Amino acid sequence: MDPHALADRFTAHRPHLLAVAQRLLGPTGEADDAVQEAWLRLERAHAAGDPGIENLAAWLTTVVARIALNLLRARRTHPADPIDDEGGPGRDVADDPGPEEQAIAADAVGPALLLVLDVLGPAERLAFVLHDVFGLPFDEIAPIVERSVPATRQLASRARRRVRGGGWMTGGDDVVRRRRVVEAFLAAAREGDFGALLTVLDPDVVLRADAAAVSLAAANAAHGAPDVAPEVAGADAVARAFAGRARAAVPALLDGVPGLVYAAGGRTVSMFRFTVAGDRITAIELVADRTTIAATEVDVQSP
Repeated sequence: MDPHALADRFTAHRPHLLAVAQRLLGPTGEADDAVQEAWLRLERAHAAGDPGIENLAAWLTTVVARIALNLLRARRTHPADPIDDEGGPGRDVADDPGPEEQAIAADAVGPALLLVLDVLGPAERLAFVLHDVFGLPFDEIAPIVERSVPATRQLASRARRRVRGGGWMTGGDDVVRRRRVVEAFLAAAREGDFGALLTVLDPDVVLRADAAAVSLAAANAAHGAPDVAPEVAGADAVARAFAGRARAAVPALLDGVPGLVYAAGGRTVSMFRFTVAGDRITAIELVADRTTIAATEVDVQSP
């Protein structure tokens, strides 16, 4: 990829990355430094021809999260050293933030939230923020905190209880925004509106399904379930998988995050987890594994 094109793609993702960093680290210079370091690592990975960067948004979010986790751990023993500034597209934006970035940064951090988050351990804070605030699935968070998926889920659950005990209710405005995006996706899927699906899906969206979900979808394709492979990438392919489908899905909160579920006889059969950035869906996770569903707090929402 041309270096200028790479810089443009990074700049497009930067507001989201800054929001992640500020939720994890607070509105400090460390958040800007973490995003800047992510740019430097992307430059190095690109120069080395790293073939592992298929989903740039997910790759960058993981990098920023790892940097933030190291900084949070360092805070407990000594002040964090500033990350060297070698220039790059991210730093220019940080020096002169635009209105959109300022709005995202303001929404990302509130004094009450930061006060409560400061009582959490670094791994708890990371698991809670990435999952409950930004909707990342636990299987993507687990490698960052170096825990198993069930242990990572427990970290987030413990953090959620402590946050609620501290009097902060998880981002009402953010939940409303995510629910609107999920409901727009569901309406477009049911109506078979391919154009509307493309509007709500990020161009680089990735659809992942566990083995149980793949088998269930194949068995129920005639009843409106999406016929999916273990992984589908790109808005066109994901839109084709869902257009005219998902008629039996209903909105639900999954561990406090807006998603969708299929239910039968009062039992959740499968779940749709969504990663949302802005007003676009960047990842969809289809889960039908009974153990995972049993460990998830499911709250079906009224129409």
